[in-house]
Amino acid sequence: MSGQTGDLVLPASVLDTDLYKFTMQQAVLQHFPAVQGTYRFTHRDKDVFFTRACFDRFQRSASHFDQLKLTQEERDWLAKTYAEKDARGDGSARGHIRIDAVGPWHETILWEVPLMACLSEIFFTTVDTDWNYDGQEEQAYEKAATLIRAGCSFSEFGTRRRRSYLAQDLVMKAILRAQQDNPDAPGKVSGTSNVHFAMKYGVAPVGTIAHEWFMGVAALRGYPHANATALRLWEQVYPNVLQIALTDTFSTEAFYKDFMSEPHFAQQWTGLRQDSGDPFVYAPRAREVYQQLGVDHTTKTIIFSDALNVEKALKLKRQCDELGFKCAFGIGTSLSNDFTKLSSGGKEKSRALNMVIKLSSVDGKPTVKISDEITKNTGDPATVRHVKEIFGIPITDKDEVIH
Repeated sequence: MSGQTGDLVLPASVLDTDLYKFTMQQAVLQHFPAVQGTYRFTHRDKDVFFTRACFDRFQRSASHFDQLKLTQEERDWLAKTYAEKDARGDGSARGHIRIDAVGPWHETILWEVPLMACLSEIFFTTVDTDWNYDGQEEQAYEKAATLIRAGCSFSEFGTRRRRSYLAQDLVMKAILRAQQDNPDAPGKVSGTSNVHFAMKYGVAPVGTIAHEWFMGVAALRGYPHANATALRLWEQVYPNVLQIALTDTFSTEAFYKDFMSEPHFAQQWTGLRQDSGDPFVYAPRAREVYQQLGVDHTTKTIIFSDALNVEKALKLKRQCDELGFKCAFGIGTSLSNDFTKLSSGGKEKSRALNMVIKLSSVDGKPTVKISDEITKNTGDPATVRHVKEIFGIPITDKDEVIH
């Protein structure tokens, strides 16, 4: 299987990652080339344990990531694509894993996605093996066909938490076959966040900006107007493209304060991305904001990307149609890691790893994320409380256990 060498699990390519890692790397290189950055791994479900054998295999695999290099074919494809677009020794010890990526921010920014994909594949071939690939391609095909026939435009976003490279490859084949089999349907497969698979299957690489950009900018330049500062710096790198604003780094309401104070953002930026909280309150609130600014919301797009499945996407599509928004969907785990336990006869879900690797500091300054969903918050608790005070966000007891 592509991406595996013996017992090692490696990315299939230096491009086997999400596009926004490269877009943000360029922004960091332009604005913060000397800044040091640290990324830290968190597994949100504390009842999941990694074995020593899993850890050892992951450590061996990660130590070979230096073998990855951009090939001439990949370089040529990128140039063409963007020109066209503009403890115990027996392996049975169980515990948690800590991962830190430390170094220049423009280098550490690239480690998150391949490390997570690597760890997930090793976990599900070393620790949890109560599953198989039976029916995976057919399942992904039916999901895609349902979305396409319902008029949904969606992209595959599954790299970080994929069960394996093969699982994601099966998904890509299936959703593109569904697109081919429904040429007159109103929906479409917009592409994939994974640059390697975009090249392999001749589709668009999709992605813009993630929380770490706002987190890093806030720690370096100050929190009171961090969202506006991050958007302005981004515009200097990408003045006419890649302008979908992620709103929930310090809560969406905090974002809207800056967004509404500078109407240029609402006029210039193509749309917004929802990634936490109740998605069904998002579009109505966004419409209110655009209307208060005198901006025609029907010209804007909302990208939904938080824990989506087919049913949720269909409901959100109907809501956006009623409100007059254009919408699209980034679907990840529901496509690339939707398995059942063999021992249950297909009746019980095989749980995906609920993990993240987030920016934890820049130049020694702690970074935080204060999501619209408290379980997604990350960062030093004292800094979280301080930032919540700045943005007028209620402080709760749960802030004490954020990592």
